[in-house]
Amino acid sequence: MAARQDARAAELAEHVQTFVLPEGDERAVDVGTGAGALAFALAPLVREVVGVDRVPELLALARERAADVPNVSFVEGDATALPFEDFSFDLAATARVLHHVAHPEIVLSELTRVTRLGGRVLVIDQIAPVDPLEAIELDRFERARDPSHTRLLPEGDLRTLFDTNRLALIRERRDVEQRDLDAYLDLAGCETEDREAARALSPHGPSQTVALVGWYLLERR
Repeated sequence: MAARQDARAAELAEHVQTFVLPEGDERAVDVGTGAGALAFALAPLVREVVGVDRVPELLALARERAADVPNVSFVEGDATALPFEDFSFDLAATARVLHHVAHPEIVLSELTRVTRLGGRVLVIDQIAPVDPLEAIELDRFERARDPSHTRLLPEGDLRTLFDTNRLALIRERRDVEQRDLDAYLDLAGCETEDREAARALSPHGPSQTVALVGWYLLERR
């Protein structure tokens, strides 16, 4: 995971900079940080970044990689009950996390809670197909590849969550990611019988998979 993040770090940092357009003095939190990909992309652009994850092994790896990045720190915590006071951050971000949790609505509520009024919320996640049958097929493949996958949200559900939390859309973008299937299975550590099962369920054929990823920048009101 970390090697893949390193390979894409410059690209991610460029996308974050041009999409978020931070002023440079923000205090930011990266929820579900994992090994810190988004936190490290934000670090050169803001005053401080706090990465939060509930997996100690991933946090240990992130802290190793942060040895030369003084404005990044990592804490253990649950995305559905963040260990921060209300209005603690200027920017709250999460990348590719919502489809791994049973209650994404609670995660969005927590992201909003810890963001100051007028602050920004950044959500990046894979989006479910509009066709419900295609969405079921894709979720079945994703769960076979990675048991931590729960459900991809369609865009309509995401927008409802934003409205519920009084988050006003500033800008959005869509990325169509074409991925080599073997590399995608490797990323999740999907091997042996599980790998063959996932390969058989791949909705885009035996050699590639395609993902629609949405980026949303929102203002807390």
